[in-house]
Amino acid sequence: MYDPSQLRTFLAVAQTLSFTQAARRLGLRQSTVSQHVRRLEAATGRPLFTRDTHSVELTEDGEAMLGFARTILRAHERAAAFFTGTRLRGRLRFGASEDFVVTRLPETLESFRRAHPEVDLELTVELSGTLNARLEAGRLDLILAKRRAEESGGELVWQDSLIWIGSPRLRLEADRPVPLIVYPPPGITRARALEALEAQGRAWRIACTSSSLSGNVAAARAGLGVMAHTRGLVPPGLVQVPARAGLPDLGDVDLVLRKGRRRGAGQEAADALATAILASGDRLQRPR
Repeated sequence: MYDPSQLRTFLAVAQTLSFTQAARRLGLRQSTVSQHVRRLEAATGRPLFTRDTHSVELTEDGEAMLGFARTILRAHERAAAFFTGTRLRGRLRFGASEDFVVTRLPETLESFRRAHPEVDLELTVELSGTLNARLEAGRLDLILAKRRAEESGGELVWQDSLIWIGSPRLRLEADRPVPLIVYPPPGITRARALEALEAQGRAWRIACTSSSLSGNVAAARAGLGVMAHTRGLVPPGLVQVPARAGLPDLGDVDLVLRKGRRRGAGQEAADALATAILASGDRLQRPR
């Protein structure tokens, strides 16, 4: 009843909320993306998106279709693997940014391992800059990491904005340096926070440095300072710093998948995991 290619296009639009970005991700023309969505809406008899010249949003029926689309595509992939006799095997070295620890990424990885039990999955959790360096050095096969919005390279999972977050009880004083909670270099959010404050001419000081998300979150919950963080992944117990604090805008950040140069079974496994992550990308855009 529902064409898998149309379902994949639907998921790409639902995750990026952009027909242009979905077309870029899938390697299709934007007109083809629009056609796939129209045909899927015709098949369901329901509108799946509300859209105008400025925005794209899921309807209530579109939200329901997310779960159905993922289930149908997983069943389709299992059936294809069964009847073609292909079984993934080998070693897959996957790296994920600290930010994804608090999302449903572990559930996606668990589902992947059940579907491909002969793949030896090795997980590395690190800063995005470190993951990129290891990928370039051939020490990882696939990474899920942050990228500055103005940069290129990798397959876009979704784009989000960076915001300042902290304890709801934290109060910043205008005449004192901004207390910062940061990752060590080469953290992308650290660099963006320092660049934005320097450009504004606002004084700052490092109140906490930790390579662990849990360490930085604990410091923020204790009221030690503020941290730059992806809007869609704000940990529980922390809130966006009010505009009245006068902190500078931090811009956007891309969450991307990047593959290594390895070939053979390892690359096939990387391709399969990348497909699974893209299919569940909307579930990664909010903490557990």
